[in-house]
Amino acid sequence: MTTGGTTAAESASESPDKSGGVWGFVREIAIVLVCALVLSVVVRTFFVQAFYVPSGSMENTLQIDDRILASKITTSISGVKRGEIIVFKDPGGWLPKSKTEVGPFAQALEFIGLLPSSAGDDLVKRAIALGGDRIMCCDANGQIVLNGVALDEPYIKPGRGTDQVAFDVVVPADSVFVMGDNRGASADSRYHLQQNDGGVPLDNVVGRVVLKVWPLSQFGTEPIPDVPFGNPALNNQSSASAQLVPVPRS
Repeated sequence: MTTGGTTAAESASESPDKSGGVWGFVREIAIVLVCALVLSVVVRTFFVQAFYVPSGSMENTLQIDDRILASKITTSISGVKRGEIIVFKDPGGWLPKSKTEVGPFAQALEFIGLLPSSAGDDLVKRAIALGGDRIMCCDANGQIVLNGVALDEPYIKPGRGTDQVAFDVVVPADSVFVMGDNRGASADSRYHLQQNDGGVPLDNVVGRVVLKVWPLSQFGTEPIPDVPFGNPALNNQSSASAQLVPVPRS
């Protein structure tokens, strides 16, 4: 028997092929999606992770709720450099015991890197001094002095001084001394001098902030400021061996 010029046997033989074609297409899409998710997790774990800025401590460089990308691979290869904006895990006691509650779907998107982390234990500050550096506050002009060099810091929020806490320390090895650009509203290394002289262990550093992705009007990179960090005199750590000046710690 024929139907429109096609035998019943021919129609029956075509049906499995069409069905197999549909399932083959679905299978290919599923494989692509799984590979994309795995790749996203790998990128988030080893290369780049998204974060949001939770406070105004880095104004005006970073604003509250800005979305940023931190490069983990940069820190893994070349370490932390003076002047970089870094994301780091709370060394202990820097943040209140709280955690932003998000639903399972949002947690899944965070895990694969499609949403910024909401773990609540990440901080964003600028690296000012490295292990072995001597850093003190402040000179007669109210400036931070790093390895004997008074820092001209153009990134500090206008109208905000930097002399809220007096200190004179040598940053411990394998640590970094951090400050917020909004010095008057940043509970940074200056306020944790009793713990590792304020130094954040390098093991706590997640990565360097390389890109601001939101809002789109502020999209751009976050390079190391040439002033003051391009000054080669900052590499002279010999002043760190001098007698430290006793200062009250508050």
